Amino acid sequence: MRVNCVGAIIFDAFDRLLLVQRGRPPGRGLWSVPGGRLEPGEDDEAGVRREVLEETGLHVTVARLAGAVDRPGPGGVTYVIRDYLATVSAGTPAAGDDAADVRWCDQADLERLPLTDGLLAALTEWGVLPRQ
Repeated sequence: MRVNCVGAIIFDAFDRLLLVQRGRPPGRGLWSVPGGRLEPGEDDEAGVRREVLEETGLHVTVARLAGAVDRPGPGGVTYVIRDYLATVSAGTPAAGDDAADVRWCDQADLERLPLTDGLLAALTEWGVLPRQ
């Protein structure tokens, strides 16, 4: 079974990337961009806005697709993940929903934090890593 998911690649004014620490499986304890499964009938843009708001308390404006990946999940599920660039339009970051923590991360943070499988490689491939 294929499950459609979306994520948001969001930078602050200091070129730091917003990451959330997953509070539930899959990936509990790992850091990733905010995002999750689309709800039935939901389009990507609406899903990105909803997931970011639920996980971080931030309202965002969704821009272009940065890239897409397929990731294996439990029980033979394949997560089809489309990550979009987005900008904050309102709010202050605070962990919510299934996020255990939220923080702005620079390149050094990305190299030391336990990230979800393939995140750093995908961001590198798509050319959307924070500048040093």
